[in-house]
Amino acid sequence: VLIIYAHQEPMSFNGSLKKVAVEELSKQGCTVTVSDLYAMNFEPRATRNDITGSLSNPEVFRYGIEAYEAYKKTALTSDILEEQRKVQEADLVIFQFPLYWFSVPAILKGWMDRVLCQGFAFDIPGFYDSGLLKGKLALLSLTTGGTAEMYTKTGVSGDFRYFLWPLQHGILHFCGFKVLAPQISFGIDVSSEEERKVMV
Repeated sequence: VLIIYAHQEPMSFNGSLKKVAVEELSKQGCTVTVSDLYAMNFEPRATRNDITGSLSNPEVFRYGIEAYEAYKKTALTSDILEEQRKVQEADLVIFQFPLYWFSVPAILKGWMDRVLCQGFAFDIPGFYDSGLLKGKLALLSLTTGGTAEMYTKTGVSGDFRYFLWPLQHGILHFCGFKVLAPQISFGIDVSSEEERKVMV
């Protein structure tokens, strides 16, 4: 199991969820690896610095094409290659993060942008059910500031499935993952200590 963890504070609720996932999965006999993106100071920006070799087109830089060519030549930076190795070895990838603006924190989006490149996670053709990571499971475990009622069809924020769709379908399923039901811990800031214990 690979846990991609995106929270700045180890003592946070996200930190507690990550910690209990590691403990429980280890008890079940799983080998668990954690990529703690903030602790790693993971670079979220997709730039030409990600390519260690020469560019296929030095005149006009197109990240997607250059990353694809570099992947084929093992010419991506070591931090990307290391994360790709972890994904390759995992049967299940869990993403643990707080919801930021109906999406993932920038550092996690950067991980997705840089690590899930063409050639590694998908190809054309070779996406959705034919994605290159097919056979692997993915699970989003996230926390929200808003309550569960706010994320309903009649709630002020609308159905929570709206923000899940781009992440679960547009990224994870696109890369071939079988996406498991999400673990959403709603309204953390307004929950009692007792309610938070139950969620953990």
